[in-house]
Amino acid sequence: MRVLSQRRLGGPEVLEVVEVERPRPRADEVLVRVHAVGVNAVDRLARSGASPFFGDPPFVLGRDVSGVVVRAGRDVTAFRPGDEVFAMTGGGGYAEYVTVRADHAAPKPASVDHVHAAAAPTACLLAWQALVGVGRVGPGSRVLVHAAAGGVGHIAVQIAKVEGAYVIGTARADKHGFLRTLGVDEPLDYTTTDFALTVRGVDIAFDLVGGDYGPRSVATLRPGGLLVSAALDDLGLSPDEAAVRGARFEPVAVRPSGSVLGKAAALMAAGRLRPHVLAVLPLEEAGKAHEMGATGRTQGKIVLTVTEEDRAPGL
Repeated sequence: MRVLSQRRLGGPEVLEVVEVERPRPRADEVLVRVHAVGVNAVDRLARSGASPFFGDPPFVLGRDVSGVVVRAGRDVTAFRPGDEVFAMTGGGGYAEYVTVRADHAAPKPASVDHVHAAAAPTACLLAWQALVGVGRVGPGSRVLVHAAAGGVGHIAVQIAKVEGAYVIGTARADKHGFLRTLGVDEPLDYTTTDFALTVRGVDIAFDLVGGDYGPRSVATLRPGGLLVSAALDDLGLSPDEAAVRGARFEPVAVRPSGSVLGKAAALMAAGRLRPHVLAVLPLEEAGKAHEMGATGRTQGKIVLTVTEEDRAPGL
């Protein structure tokens, strides 16, 4: 099978198409024919060596996949060949085939194409685990989402709204129209307005930026409010430092879960959760996708297609 691999760390140019043996599923896994794979910040960081998510090269990037089961391990009862699934994997998604633990996958909604399903796993899991699992968001909660138009942020906004929250979202002014279509009640332009001085009474702040966004977000919280951070590197403060300021602080790291993806699938099927796809590129152009993502100005997700039938115009 074809995979997009890398033999050394570096820029987008290190990604190359190579031929390798097709993997075989273990007893608890399914072998998936990949139709589309979502691009995440972790891919760029691992490719460059900024973070060792996949260890030392050679390795194959890609955690978010959507495709069709072609073989199931002997202990798998939830899926059979021909089933359409989407999942967050441990890597290896930039390929024609990938093995996935069955309990990490969920049935793809019939009304959602592979491209949009591949945009969902990491973003849905991280937002759900942060806001619902840790934050216990519910009706009347005031939620502040940073980078609200980004790959995880735009999903977090929608999950918070499904749970009945009032949502404040930070993004540049040219993205405020997009934020309102997602349900954001109060868009805030971080380039002209200091949220640390103007936003108050927040129950849950979700930091997807890092650095000084953490300590500045504490100022927006009500007494005892919660800061949840999914920043990949610099969290900006510690739980003890937050506690001194009367706040709670919980760093979160995304975990695979087929059951949570099943809940997200139900919302997508009902039209209550819509992954936004900014761009669709063929697998061979992953380097270009990484360059687009590195700007920090993307709106929604970038998705790579592996099969020709998923390269439809207008996505």
